[in-house]
Amino acid sequence: MATIYQVSELAGVSLATVSRVINDNAIVSEKTKAKVLAAMKTLDYRPNSVAQSLASNRSNSVGILVSELHGAFYGSMMSDIELALREFGKHAIITAGHSDEKSEKEGVEFLISRSCDALILHLEAVSDQYLIDLKKRNVPFVTVNRYIPEIAENCIFLDNELGGYIATHYLLQQGHRDIAYIAGPLWKTDAKQRFNGHKKALKEFDVSFNQRLMYEGNFQEEGGQKAIQTLLETGIAFSAVACANDEMAAGAMSALREKGHNIPDDISVMGFDNLVFSRFTFPKLSTVNYPIALMGKTAANWVLNNLYTDRESHIQHIFKPELVVRDSVKKFNQ
Repeated sequence: MATIYQVSELAGVSLATVSRVINDNAIVSEKTKAKVLAAMKTLDYRPNSVAQSLASNRSNSVGILVSELHGAFYGSMMSDIELALREFGKHAIITAGHSDEKSEKEGVEFLISRSCDALILHLEAVSDQYLIDLKKRNVPFVTVNRYIPEIAENCIFLDNELGGYIATHYLLQQGHRDIAYIAGPLWKTDAKQRFNGHKKALKEFDVSFNQRLMYEGNFQEEGGQKAIQTLLETGIAFSAVACANDEMAAGAMSALREKGHNIPDDISVMGFDNLVFSRFTFPKLSTVNYPIALMGKTAANWVLNNLYTDRESHIQHIFKPELVVRDSVKKFNQ
């Protein structure tokens, strides 16, 4: 297989000149360009990413760090990022942080070491100060589902408190007053914000928050199952349960059915995320739409706008959740 060095030697030009031709740089004369192209054709040379990056000082790769590589939530986000980047000839390098501070930092440094032109980060465990300092290092990056006032222009995020409020407000509108709540891990900012929204809605309807009807889960299906088992064991009746994400809602629905409860006739269930499977549960899950795919695409556009293109387009930084009404919530008649 021919190399860029062989092309350079045959054409009688420098490596930098060959890479400028490969990148269609206008500063190369037509005569020199013709010599390089002829050498490439003679040697059947196919440009690689290393050669293309010599003149542009770009690797044409974008690093993506997410908490996990499995599941519909992260899959949807990564898919739309990759598609948006690929449309402009850029490629994604992906790693996971597993919601662990050490792993997240290692993931960021790994992506930087791979010469990624920019980073798209879904981080949960590192401090705000770490990200502020990362910007001071002149590392181009954008965060998803994270808002830090000091670097607001680098943040794309959801109004999670509004989402938690919308979910519980809908249950209250349907007449429910005894509402259980399955939270995500409250050390995570989004889980805490959704929980705050839940309590805000209760307060608006003059409904007292009952700590015994709250369970701190793990954003996973089995966490929803364990939550229902614990909540039922309290002996406190509840007509509805609001879940901080759809995975826990699916687990809660499964556990309720195992205990002989009909959904929604006995107990209504509310989710959060609007993952693709929420349309196919039985009954179909009422939830709050988290436009993670669109947010991922927006993050990719942030990178394209700031690093690769001269186009001017508005980047939306804050996204609003929306109620999705399906079949898992029933009006409660006292």
